Amino acid sequence: MKKTWILLLVIGLIASIMGINFGCSTPATTEAPATTEAPATTEAPATTEAPATTEAPATTEDEWITKGPNGEIAVSYTTLKLSEEEKQKIREGNYGAAFMWFSGHIFFQAIEAGAKSVFEDLNIDVVASTDTGIDVAKVRSDIETMLALDPKILLALALDPVSAAEAFQPAVDAGVNLAFLSNVPQGYKFGEDYIGLVTDDLIGMGVACAEMLAESLGGKGKIGFLYGDMGLWVTEQRDGAFKKAIELKYPDIEIVAEAGIADYAKSNEIIAAMLTTNPEIEGLYVVTDAAMGGVLAALREANRPDVKVVLIDIGLESAIDMAKGGNVVGIVADYPFQIGEAMALCGAYGLVDKLPPDFITVGVIKINKDNLLDGWRESLNSEPPQELIDLYK
Repeated sequence: MKKTWILLLVIGLIASIMGINFGCSTPATTEAPATTEAPATTEAPATTEAPATTEAPATTEDEWITKGPNGEIAVSYTTLKLSEEEKQKIREGNYGAAFMWFSGHIFFQAIEAGAKSVFEDLNIDVVASTDTGIDVAKVRSDIETMLALDPKILLALALDPVSAAEAFQPAVDAGVNLAFLSNVPQGYKFGEDYIGLVTDDLIGMGVACAEMLAESLGGKGKIGFLYGDMGLWVTEQRDGAFKKAIELKYPDIEIVAEAGIADYAKSNEIIAAMLTTNPEIEGLYVVTDAAMGGVLAALREANRPDVKVVLIDIGLESAIDMAKGGNVVGIVADYPFQIGEAMALCGAYGLVDKLPPDFITVGVIKINKDNLLDGWRESLNSEPPQELIDLYK
């Protein structure tokens, strides 16, 4: 009996022990979901949200906003205003103004037209206008010649900021109100040495070129990149924005050839060499319309009607090629007439001891074959040439 009781006790203990083990093992398995609820670890959000940080444009949206050479915040040209009292005071002064550019391109003609419209309203006479080319010595001598005519306002492009610092100094010393297009001479201080800096939305122009070229290529392909190599801040901004936009926004488009240009007359040989070395090129970015004569000639000589071209600034030769369905598929222009108005108003501010914003910009317009004639009118504030209009009849 005692043995039987001991045996029953042992069996009970074994069963009890086994029951405890089964009870523990069940929670162990049922708890697995809590661990395997990997969504907590594998939940894509944690990892997949990374792109939001790695996406360069989102990192700093600032990088896609045009700022001045010293980080100035861009202000629209529409903010420039003179009161009727200020206008009358200027009209009574019988002041003179002068222009200094480096080319007779239609772009500068439109700037002058815009400035003249302001000057006429303010009874300011235009006493001189000169194209200096890239000749530093001519810049100096032309400024001296102009100063003899006693202008109180000078609207100019300081092509080379380093040499311009010395060249424009006599005008600064004479108290001339200097309003610059796009570049400022090295070391010049706003409100002391110059009265205004006006340009286009530089970053916006570069990005718009990238968008137009990408669209024409269906978002993929190999392209050439002809950028400005004159050390100009303005072209560096636009070219850089184009390249950055292509690299970050269009991973299936590859820049296979790059070349800098300082003398636009050499664009033919540069593009010819680029096409010979990289015949796979399907698209081209061109820094400015001023280089397009040679670019289009090189494409014709290479028999490459398939290469799609986007460029900055509108000009007649590029516009005709676009109208005929040639290589040019996109032109990104600004509003030079408005630039001229803004530069003239900056100069006029100085005549009434008033300071404009330190960095002024105008907008951007994308031009394709469909809106070419209207784009010409809107950008340049003038009628397109008859030969261009005739292509649409």
